[in-house]
Amino acid sequence: MPCQETIELPSLAETQTLGRRLGQTAIPGDVITLSGDLGAGKTTLTQAIGQGIEVPDSCYITSPTFALIHEYPARIPLYHIDLYRLADQEETETLGLEDYIYGEGLTVIEWPDRLGDLMPENYLGIELIFTGENARTVILTAHHKTWEARIKAILRG
Repeated sequence: MPCQETIELPSLAETQTLGRRLGQTAIPGDVITLSGDLGAGKTTLTQAIGQGIEVPDSCYITSPTFALIHEYPARIPLYHIDLYRLADQEETETLGLEDYIYGEGLTVIEWPDRLGDLMPENYLGIELIFTGENARTVILTAHHKTWEARIKAILRG
């Protein structure tokens, strides 16, 4: 049974703090999935993760909705994948995503429900629920025991 933590982030600054902490603790091979409605803050959180993982300021993180994958140099490479435009697992299988998911960087995947069987066993699932002007409820789900301790450390600050 996955370990879950629900937190309230009443401001954009708190969302950015969570993202930076996730990036600061990232290690090669990490996978973070981001779920939530359009406008829930998935790309905003990814931008903050990028700050934490030390993506240079000259590399502005944008949604890869049309490109599908953006790569950014950092302390470890950041692979930002957006599967919104894909219908199902069959389409994702042709992209060679395994190279990213099982690679040496941090892979952040928006709309992970389209991964199907390509979903790794070890990942952190994050669901963002927009609750106000800049407020969000965030559900962190550790899909491996290595994430459980890291979530607790990240939330302690």
